[in-house]
Amino acid sequence: MKKLLKILGFFIGGFFAIILLTFITLYLSLNTKLPQGISGNEADAFATRMLEALDYDKYKNTRYLSWSFASHHYVWDRNIEIVTVSWDDYKVVLNLKNSIASEVSKNNKSIDINKKMVIQKALDYFNNDSFWLIAPYKIFDTGVQRSLVTLENSEEALLVQYTKGGSTPGDAYLWKVDKNYRPKSYKMWVSILPIKGLEATWSKWTTTQSGAVLSQEHKILGFGLPISNIKAWN
Repeated sequence: MKKLLKILGFFIGGFFAIILLTFITLYLSLNTKLPQGISGNEADAFATRMLEALDYDKYKNTRYLSWSFASHHYVWDRNIEIVTVSWDDYKVVLNLKNSIASEVSKNNKSIDINKKMVIQKALDYFNNDSFWLIAPYKIFDTGVQRSLVTLENSEEALLVQYTKGGSTPGDAYLWKVDKNYRPKSYKMWVSILPIKGLEATWSKWTTTQSGAVLSQEHKILGFGLPISNIKAWN
């Protein structure tokens, strides 16, 4: 038994050592400082061209959005600021203007126990998962700072910093675009990730029923994020 435990300990120790070494390698190769940009009219003009490339007016007039992100499912009525969030056995009719007024059910039965905790979880899910759907449309939100960054290849990119709102204010994103100003990726400096400057792709753009243009695929380090069933209508 002692010999078996020693062998198991050796393999477990080796496994964690490999994980630690992998993380350190990734950290040293990918971790980057937040770049400095120049704010002002040129940055705002760049941001405006991004929105035009995605037909922002059509998105602005879109009433309903629905999508799935991992095991979380959403139907959002933007006019009344109500979003139905469902996962596992839970369903939250989330009131974005007054979260206390949200309705919570489990297995189709209303619950009061841990209601506040479940509402907060639904709100955190929504803030994260909706960002992966509509982030480009949020670059002129209240409290957002925009600046223009010149990359090493002399191309320009838009640095967007969120000073308030959402679940993690203070996060920053560096948008890279194609020749038509449609986003192709962003680098992230976000509190929930230990490695700063990780890059996520934005691809497989689709024009929805409402005319809003949304990305159906994101990848980080080659791994896809499971966003699906995207719909937008009026």
